[in-house]
Amino acid sequence: MNSPAPVLFVSHGAPTFALEPGQLGPALTALGQRQHAARAVLVVSPHWQTRELAVTLSRQPETVHDFGGFPQAMYRLRYPVPDPLPFASKAMQTLACAGLRVAGDDHRGLDHGAWVPLMHLLPAGADGVAPLPVFQVSLPVHYGPAEAWRLGRALSALRDEGVLIVGSGSMTHNLREVQWGDAAPAPYVAEFSRWVEDAVARGDDDAVIAYRQHAPHAARAHPTEEHFLPLLVALGARRHDDAFISLAADTTHGVLSMSTFGWGWPQV
Repeated sequence: MNSPAPVLFVSHGAPTFALEPGQLGPALTALGQRQHAARAVLVVSPHWQTRELAVTLSRQPETVHDFGGFPQAMYRLRYPVPDPLPFASKAMQTLACAGLRVAGDDHRGLDHGAWVPLMHLLPAGADGVAPLPVFQVSLPVHYGPAEAWRLGRALSALRDEGVLIVGSGSMTHNLREVQWGDAAPAPYVAEFSRWVEDAVARGDDDAVIAYRQHAPHAARAHPTEEHFLPLLVALGARRHDDAFISLAADTTHGVLSMSTFGWGWPQV
């Protein structure tokens, strides 16, 4: 029996992570070079929120520059991918079989929550095209942690089809406190991140689902929840026998923890 494709939760930070890899960028590149079983990539990102669950069905998804006020070099970046439609169609079938109502979107491209971290994890080849097809599943606006976890559980079956499941969000995401340039990490960021990593490492999904009640500084770390929910998707998609890894990552702009976790990746 073939090994299932792995799972990743990645903190994608500011869009400039594409050009400023810090500690996490090289760690993602090294991870992507391991001999994994992925044949395609599914990304759940907070930058595609919808009223109802949806899947991208574009054969040539555009690189969406869904941000403003950054250097012009950011807007020249592209991440073209091979045709993901066969895998996206399978995802729609899988979600429907799980009892979830889902729609297709054949116009939506890849938002920066998808292509920015993938530029490091799976860099484009000499032809300028990414090595694997990439598509997205939306994050419905009414989802909370429990619903996001159940979405991940439904998506987990796709791992046996070779689909790498990526929850792309942020371990901490308080934009009101962002400090551009060099800034010392705020102490609460480390406290919150340690609490979450401890719960994740011991497999305590219930604690992470209820993080709002139990984690230190939860409301300050996430004034709104959309950037934390991709972690719950990843937790739902992982399996009890998956090996857990935590990648080397720093804190950018004082308050954006880049903590990143993986499950089911080949050991080195």
